[in-house]
Amino acid sequence: MSDAFIIDAVRTPTGKRDGGLAHVHPADLGAASITALIERAGIDPAAVDDVVFGNVDSVGGQAGDIARTCWLAAGLPEHVPGTTVDRQCGSGQQAVSFAAMGVMAGVQDLVVAGGVQQMSQIPISSAMTLAVALGFTDPFSGSTGWVERYGTQEVSQFRGAEMIAEKWDISREDMEAFALESH
Repeated sequence: MSDAFIIDAVRTPTGKRDGGLAHVHPADLGAASITALIERAGIDPAAVDDVVFGNVDSVGGQAGDIARTCWLAAGLPEHVPGTTVDRQCGSGQQAVSFAAMGVMAGVQDLVVAGGVQQMSQIPISSAMTLAVALGFTDPFSGSTGWVERYGTQEVSQFRGAEMIAEKWDISREDMEAFALESH
């Protein structure tokens, strides 16, 4: 098995909602990071085997495989493929893990991995909100198997946090104390 190494890291520009980056297309945000990475690390872009990006709500400007779109928007070689991962809040981290797995398996030698999210243009849960026009009030309730297994209770990070706190008897005060100590 091959070893995998992270040779450099570049952060996608961040901003506040409706701030200075609000009108920058998600592909251009990702392209800026990729370009900076390629230049700073001295990578030959033609040697890249794959581009793996994490993204939640792949609709609008983030649809159509935003990983490859970012790569191409950066003006980089068209022969390099890309794929987009949606593991919700862990999407970018999962993209890096998938890149490492490809290298460790000996399938790839050089992978660009990361993520992009343009929340001013495509707010969280946009895919679910847009699906209402198609008759889906949420992604789960139309599934017989889902409803039989989980019922119709709310599915969210907020509900998940409440369930964890209930199961492990964690009080709000305990969590606030932990949060204070973690920074």
